[in-house]
Amino acid sequence: MGPDNKSEVSPNSFVLMGIPGLEHLHVWIGIPFCSMYVVAVVGNVTILAVVRAERSLHEPMFLFLCMLSVTDLVLSTSTLPRMLCLFWLGAHDIAFDACLAQMFFIHSFTAMESGFFLAMAIDRRIAKMGAAVVVRGVAFFSPHPVLLKQLPYCRTRIIAHTYCEFMAVVKLACVDIGATKRYSLAVASVIGSCDGFFIAFSYALILSTVFRLPSREASLKALGTCGSHVCVILVFYSTAVFTFLTHRFGHNVNPQIHIFIANMYLLVPPFLNPIVYGIRTKKIREQVLISLRAKVV
Repeated sequence: MGPDNKSEVSPNSFVLMGIPGLEHLHVWIGIPFCSMYVVAVVGNVTILAVVRAERSLHEPMFLFLCMLSVTDLVLSTSTLPRMLCLFWLGAHDIAFDACLAQMFFIHSFTAMESGFFLAMAIDRRIAKMGAAVVVRGVAFFSPHPVLLKQLPYCRTRIIAHTYCEFMAVVKLACVDIGATKRYSLAVASVIGSCDGFFIAFSYALILSTVFRLPSREASLKALGTCGSHVCVILVFYSTAVFTFLTHRFGHNVNPQIHIFIANMYLLVPPFLNPIVYGIRTKKIREQVLISLRAKVV
């Protein structure tokens, strides 16, 4: 489909290109993406079902875990099914309002994911932090679709991406977008840097406590748990930071690498979180095993 140079305040639809230069591999790329999505859905739904069914798990710690699972489900479901339709069915067109809705869910729930990592690292006892995280994500990223709705689009309707990323869409506008881009980058940098700093500080305190434990076995066990949590957090923040810096400074970065990394920070955390925070949590693991044995019997 050729570019549409007609200026429109609200075009009917955009065209998602996918991964430029790798269109012939879309079918194969979709297979691991789909596998990760299935694991993410099954794992997070299992956590929600187990916590809901078992009264002993009705504690603030597991409430945060459920909030993280819901966030992962929304984040992955808002992108993966549409992405797979693009990869496997060649469905490139996406309605303008659907694009804005997808963008809102991606950015607001990514901010919530970061907030829940922070809440779980700092204090698992304060349930009100969960509401604060949700409100923050919605409040800071609600202006995104509103701002884009007002812009005229006259350059092209083709988005060189697999989903409606804010920066990929705003570049299609035919007016000065400097203020809009600065707002988005400022919000992302403030939220990411503040959350990242306090998470790092919290885990530094946790690790200092772990290393002072009298039992070597207890220290190794606690260190293994903290290490797996830190790995998930590092994957989330490193891919997000790479995407942020690419938009700000990396104009010479290969678009294929940029798009792959941008997909990873939406796919990998929902895939890993049920494994690290679910299976490695003793109470949840025991309840899952009990449920499986009951079904087999």
